[in-house]
Amino acid sequence: MLALALILIGATAISLLLGRYPIDPAQAVAMLVSKIVPVDPIWTEQQATLFFNVRLPRILLALMVGCCLACAGAAYQGTFQNPLVSPDILGASQGAAFGAAVAILLGVSSFATSLFAFGFSLLTVLLVLLISTRARGNHMMVVVLAGVMVSSLFQAGVSYAKLVADPTDELADITYWLMGSLTGANMRDIGMVLPIMLIGCATLFALRWRINILTMGDDEAATMGVNARRTRIVVIIAATLVTAASVCVTGMIGWVGLVIPHLCRMLVGADYRRLIPASMLMGASFLLIVDDVARLATTAEIPIGILTAFVGAPFFLYLITRKKKL
Repeated sequence: MLALALILIGATAISLLLGRYPIDPAQAVAMLVSKIVPVDPIWTEQQATLFFNVRLPRILLALMVGCCLACAGAAYQGTFQNPLVSPDILGASQGAAFGAAVAILLGVSSFATSLFAFGFSLLTVLLVLLISTRARGNHMMVVVLAGVMVSSLFQAGVSYAKLVADPTDELADITYWLMGSLTGANMRDIGMVLPIMLIGCATLFALRWRINILTMGDDEAATMGVNARRTRIVVIIAATLVTAASVCVTGMIGWVGLVIPHLCRMLVGADYRRLIPASMLMGASFLLIVDDVARLATTAEIPIGILTAFVGAPFFLYLITRKKKL
C-alpha cells in the first residue's frame, strides 16, 4: 500500500512538470507555495496561467476520476460477486452519454452539458433499480439484465442523436465526448463533482468490510448481523454516484474500473479492506499516467478513452484466458 502511495505522489509531481511548455521544479514548488504564503515570483505570468488554469485542474481531475472509477469497479465486483463487472454495468455511462448528446444538440454550455450527463446517468440507474424491484427471480441477476436492457435503450438514443446532429460541429462534439477526454478540465467542474465523489468514496471505504461479508453469501451475512440487501443498495448508490460524477465531466472512459481492481487483487489479495484503498491509489496513478501519454505522445492529443481501451482490452483477454480462477 505504501508503494502505491509513493507511486501516486511521484506520478503527480512529474505530471506537474510535463507538457509542451515544461515548468522547472523550483518554479512549480514556488507557484504552489505562493497560494499559501507570499513569495518572490520566479515564474512568468504565462507560466502561472498555464499551471493553475490548465495543468493543475487536469491533473486533479485525472486523480479524482481514476480513483472513483477504480473504487466503484472494485465495489461493484464485490457486490455482484462477479469479477468481470465494471462501473457501467447499470448503464450509468450510457445514460450520461445520452444526456451529453441531448445537451450538445440543444447547444448549451459545457457546464450545462455536464449537468445533463450527470442527471441522465442517475436517471438511468434509477430506472434500472425500479425495473429490478418489479421483476421476479435472482435479484442481482435481474439488476444486471435490467442494466443491459436500459443501456441498450440509451445507446440507441445516442445513435439517433448522432444521426440527426449537424455533421459540421455537433456530430464531432458528440463523438469526441464519447471517446473521453480531460482536455476541458477546470476548477468549476472539479468543484461541482468533488463533494459527490468524496461522499461516494468515503461511503465505499467505510463499507469495505461489509463488502467482504457480501462475498460470503446472504445467509452468512445474516448470521454476522449484516443486512445484505440494504448493504448492496447503499454500495450500488455510492458507486453509481462516483461513476456518474466521473463520466459527466470526462466523457466515457472505459476499462479503469475493470482492470485496476484485478491488478490490485494480484498485489494485496481479495480482502476488500485492502482492495478498496489500493484500487483508489492505483486507479488515480493509472489514469494520470495514461493522460500524460495522451497529451504528450503526439502533436494532436489522443482521447484518453482510446488509450485506456488499448491497455484494458489486452488485459481483459489475459484475464479470461489464464488458467487461474478469477
